[in-house]
Amino acid sequence: MAVKLLHDPDVRVSIEARLKKLSPDARAQWGKFSVDRMLWHINEAMLVTLGEAKLDPARLPVPGAVLRFAVLNLPWVKGAPTNPALIPAGQHDFEAERARSLSLVARVTSKPVDDSWPRHPVFGAMSGRDVSRLHAKHLDHHLRQFGV
Repeated sequence: MAVKLLHDPDVRVSIEARLKKLSPDARAQWGKFSVDRMLWHINEAMLVTLGEAKLDPARLPVPGAVLRFAVLNLPWVKGAPTNPALIPAGQHDFEAERARSLSLVARVTSKPVDDSWPRHPVFGAMSGRDVSRLHAKHLDHHLRQFGV
């Protein structure tokens, strides 16, 4: 299976088209997120990558490098745990969050993949390729959660 990078124009266009297909009444096929809360969640994760949102390093049973390897290379299970800081509270404006998602995808992909990226508070130092893989996988996971 080929590694997908958000920086790949075909992957980016596909993710953007899938975001645009979401509707405010979309229902999750698994997990607890509503569609507005899922969008907030993915947006905050992208802000962490850009160094614009804080994420408390959770106490992990394994080193960050081991977790990073697993997250990047192993299949994700439905309903996997997430960092508490990325669990949204309350409701969010669907259209505003979707617009923010599209804007953040553009911002993440406008940063050259070969640049240096902020240290991830949980996964540690990550290359641009790892960051791009992480977000392509994360976005795909949650878009599949909502059937797009």
